[in-house]
Amino acid sequence: MIYLWHDPYLNLDRFPLGAVPAGSAVRLRLRVAGESERAFVRLWRGGGEEWAPMRALSDSAYEADVPVGREKGLLWYYFVVDTPDGRVYAGKPEDDVCACYDHEPPSFQITVYDPAFEAPEWMRDSVMMQIMVDRFFIGGKANPPAGRGAYLHKSWNELPDLRPAAADGDAEAIDFFGGNLEGVREKLSYLKDLGIGAIYLNPVFRARSNHKYDVGDYLEIDPSFGTEADFERLTREAADAGIHVVLDGVFSHTGADSRYFNRYGTYPSIGAYQSPDSPYAKWYRIDPRTGKYDSWWGIDTLPNVNETEPSFLNFIVNGDDSVIAHYLRSGASGWRLDVADELPMEFIHALRLRAKAEGAQNCVIGEVWEDPTNKVSYGRPRSYALGDTLDSAMNYPLRDTVLAFFLGKQDAYHLANAVNHQLSTLPKPMLYSMMNLLGSHDKPRVINVLAGSQNLEPPREQRAFTPLTPEQYALGSERFVRAFELITLLPGMPCLYYGDEAGLTGMGDPFCRLPYPWGREDRALQTRIQSLIRRRNASPILRRGDTTLRALTPDALQITRTLDGASESFTITRTI
Repeated sequence: MIYLWHDPYLNLDRFPLGAVPAGSAVRLRLRVAGESERAFVRLWRGGGEEWAPMRALSDSAYEADVPVGREKGLLWYYFVVDTPDGRVYAGKPEDDVCACYDHEPPSFQITVYDPAFEAPEWMRDSVMMQIMVDRFFIGGKANPPAGRGAYLHKSWNELPDLRPAAADGDAEAIDFFGGNLEGVREKLSYLKDLGIGAIYLNPVFRARSNHKYDVGDYLEIDPSFGTEADFERLTREAADAGIHVVLDGVFSHTGADSRYFNRYGTYPSIGAYQSPDSPYAKWYRIDPRTGKYDSWWGIDTLPNVNETEPSFLNFIVNGDDSVIAHYLRSGASGWRLDVADELPMEFIHALRLRAKAEGAQNCVIGEVWEDPTNKVSYGRPRSYALGDTLDSAMNYPLRDTVLAFFLGKQDAYHLANAVNHQLSTLPKPMLYSMMNLLGSHDKPRVINVLAGSQNLEPPREQRAFTPLTPEQYALGSERFVRAFELITLLPGMPCLYYGDEAGLTGMGDPFCRLPYPWGREDRALQTRIQSLIRRRNASPILRRGDTTLRALTPDALQITRTLDGASESFTITRTI
């Protein structure tokens, strides 16, 4: 009987810890209890493998120094030990640190990234707020929406309209509340006082819908939100307040009701839907025999584009006054890429180069719902963590495991393993820039989730707004505070979805997109969230320190942050 152990989260067993730059080496140690004859590290990268013999340190340990190579990518390894009774393996199961096998095991991962990879410094120092402009605040007078059939609610405090999805999947989000860019500008003092250092705006370009993911014109701010002058004034005054503004880039598709496709003849241009001679015809995939076209998730109001078509790539990325460059020059600090995992890697690579050419402190954040270091998309493995595409990703994997912990669905050992996985696989520039969110426009409100509400996202035709009981709200908001405290203690950029800090509740779309409850805020909740943000903002250790964590019990997690020889430890417990 033999026992093998390797902890990829421990300096003793893997040095240096975490992802490593190309051209470096990693020392791997395997601990052994029982009689053994020899040991190997089995390495695999790309299409090739290597068996590296390990040197015996004693009867109870083997060690090997492994060069990671000069090419960025993912390097995989597991251990093979020959014993008098046969061959034994040690590998990394999904839900544990290490395990022994009598067959080829799952591998440990080393992320090998570009040594030149740097993310903007401000990201690791900021707390972010995601804002849907229409639902945040009306600055001055509400502007009437310009889209076909769009209309303005009579009262800010009404519920969003729920429209059943049409046969084409479009739910026609055409009800507006009147929030605008001037409203965001007027609330900069609130955001600064809260401790916010960055705001991510859902799309602001002209489009029919209130959410603007059906872009109509990339080069025009939606009239209901204001003008480009309003945008420039917002970014200028935000910068004066120490707040960065990140824009949402929707580049995998446009709206059918757009200048480029123009299915309904709304625009004076000749769109791709109208004629194969349109200057935009090559942007789309349209069957000339049937008129049918490729669309995003089959929703025919959202025709997909050919992102690598030279004229589209030039318009969005490479041109002298491309969309990317234009808004960065107008004061934006970067882009969040909608459905980044549906964009070609070469498109994101080109976009990154252009954004950085406009300023090294410009960021590129991707909407990636899974592990950004190792994702399979459209049958191809992709890593967004190598330093050549994204600076950061929306950290849905962390969100999911944090919420599961506070709901009692996973224990602290699972949570520690999930966080340690990110600590060990994300390059530090990305780790400290991850968009660590608990809520977003695509998910039910976090207080509802943490209240243990059931059936938060039923079929659209069955949805209705159901207020939480006082008991449910008390439980959900208390868990939210603890969950938010946890993400302020971890590396990365904590992100609030607008109104979460004020006690806004709601189930799935459209009820997770209620207007901000100005005048009806939960002041006690705001104060608690503000104090957590201020603690983080005041602490270099929390923003930039190294991180170790371990589960103390199934219900308690200990986090230790260390910087320049100073350490601080925190214990997070859950309320069930």
